[in-house]
Amino acid sequence: MWPVRRPSARPSQPTPHPLPATPTPPPFNAPAARRLRAALGMTPEHVAHDMRVSYGHPRVSPDHVMAWERGAATPSASELTALAGVLWCSPGELIGRPRTLREHRIARGFAPEDVARAVGHELHAYLRMEETDSWRGTDRQSAALADLLGLRLPDFVTVTGRNAKLGDLLRNAVTTRWQAYVRPVTKVVPLDRPFLEGALQGLHQEYQGHMAATLSWGGGSSDAGDAARDFLDRIVEHFWTRIQESRAQDETRPL
Repeated sequence: MWPVRRPSARPSQPTPHPLPATPTPPPFNAPAARRLRAALGMTPEHVAHDMRVSYGHPRVSPDHVMAWERGAATPSASELTALAGVLWCSPGELIGRPRTLREHRIARGFAPEDVARAVGHELHAYLRMEETDSWRGTDRQSAALADLLGLRLPDFVTVTGRNAKLGDLLRNAVTTRWQAYVRPVTKVVPLDRPFLEGALQGLHQEYQGHMAATLSWGGGSSDAGDAARDFLDRIVEHFWTRIQESRAQDETRPL
């Protein structure tokens, strides 16, 4: 349902339309930038020159490029897109793991206009969603967003702001009757019911095992209690791990 697409070999041109506010720069992969530049036989001077002349960043100097590569500074979104153009790579190759809707868009090399048009939103409305990290879209628009940006399901849940709700449902499921939470979780995570049932049952059993350890031997140990609390804190991560394991087992099951 949520395909992963390979980024294009060359990035799109940087958009001339700034975001409505000055957002936090996307996570930058400094070693990748240094490695790509060296592979092309370019110096920081070459990179800075091409960014100034070809991509309209007159203030970029070799010192900027070297600071980015050392991790001492981070390029802005438009600088990162221009840098990707100079290094003949996709912006995604210069970004660490995207975390927000905006970072996923930049990683795919799309301008805000591209995404807004593809999902059927007005540009100002879409930019507002990026600025506030709050997705507002119908099921059709959400599916179009996931397809355009190649979002995996965990990423889709994150960028549409459903992580907190998913975490609350999962904590309730493992601490009470997990069967009562299959349908609510399905509304947040569009997966087949058998996968969800198996994941919730497994999480419930694992958490109850931690709790049993805290109650045994006259109250258990503090380590057992810490393990139970840590399990709840990382419940969403544990959930996706179980879903991945279930899918892997299903794919290897003989027909």
